[in-house]
Amino acid sequence: MMTLKEQLEQAVAERSRWEIRRQFGADGPNMRNLWVLACMDERMPVDEALGIRADSPVGGGDAHLFRNAGGIVTDDAIRSAMLTINFFGTREIVVVQHTGCGMLSANGNDLVAALRSKGIDVDNVPLDPTLPELRLEKGAFGKWIGMMDDVDQTCIKTVEAFRNHPLIPKDIVISGWVWETEFRRLRAPNKNAPTRPVTQPTAASMKVKGAQPPRWA
Repeated sequence: MMTLKEQLEQAVAERSRWEIRRQFGADGPNMRNLWVLACMDERMPVDEALGIRADSPVGGGDAHLFRNAGGIVTDDAIRSAMLTINFFGTREIVVVQHTGCGMLSANGNDLVAALRSKGIDVDNVPLDPTLPELRLEKGAFGKWIGMMDDVDQTCIKTVEAFRNHPLIPKDIVISGWVWETEFRRLRAPNKNAPTRPVTQPTAASMKVKGAQPPRWA
């Protein structure tokens, strides 16, 4: 049986390594060798949904956590996933999106029109001021926003995009999940809308009219 002195020495050593783990690269991964892509929505409790410790106020150490609007695949999501997998020891990707998402709540074409009405030239917007060569073709801004028609379909296609990307090794475990905001429960995405629980998984269920720009079609 360890003495208290030995337990404290071990705890201090483990904490010290935790604090400087990035300098060890792939030999200093997070606790679960895990990268999570999630929506930025404040109602999306990643730790509760996945049963991990990554999103607490002080950080739980279980995963690298990346949030954006919708929890969708973007160039920066790919950049972050590529780094954690190829250089920091991550072996698994989990995508978690949710019902009642704000990215279901409006039509992307209407958002483009609203920006144009404010005098913004959406065909000439620098996506990254530090990387001016990263640009959209004319007319692609609405697609770039990434509004959804169906969260289940988007989750499935997000997983497929990571599986098929050349910067993501083929042996990485990748899965996608939907958090039901209304019931605080996790489920697998389901393409068959009539068999889903009665929640808000589609733009139509949020009374949005018209098809979105064709990002997820």
